[in-house]
Amino acid sequence: MPRAAIAFVRIVEALNYRVGRVAMYLIFVLAGVLMWSVIAKAFFRPALWTQEMAQFTMVAYFVLGGAYSLLLGTNVRMDLLYGRWSVRTRAAVDCVTILALIFFLAVMLWGGIDSTIYAFEVNERSRTVWRPYMAPIKIVICVGVLLMLLQSVAFLIRDIATLRGERI
Repeated sequence: MPRAAIAFVRIVEALNYRVGRVAMYLIFVLAGVLMWSVIAKAFFRPALWTQEMAQFTMVAYFVLGGAYSLLLGTNVRMDLLYGRWSVRTRAAVDCVTILALIFFLAVMLWGGIDSTIYAFEVNERSRTVWRPYMAPIKIVICVGVLLMLLQSVAFLIRDIATLRGERI
């Protein structure tokens, strides 16, 4: 494999590992927001922002952890036949199926960028009482989808290397 392809795979996997490890801690932020919501409802006036902030935090946790999940192989896979195949057969099948994932993620990223641009152009805000700006969470979604797309391309390069009898 070309050195640039190997460097791409290593950089993408290192980046996704680090982002995923940081994103793991968003679960504590989510727990803190939800705990404040409970405390505020019990002792003070209910906070208007907690439900939506919890949703935004969960979206960030889920989307930014997506590439990390792919990297670790913890994503859901139909293992009925796959587990019995040789490494080369798996790589050949993965080369075909990863193209569908790359297409899906590219369409998601395209739509996400378009939606984010719109959010900036019109200063889009949520329709709730709190009315936060929507652009920040849309940026987070686009970054998460981009990281998953890059990880999918890295998998494709890795599978092509496996088919060629090389290891990255």
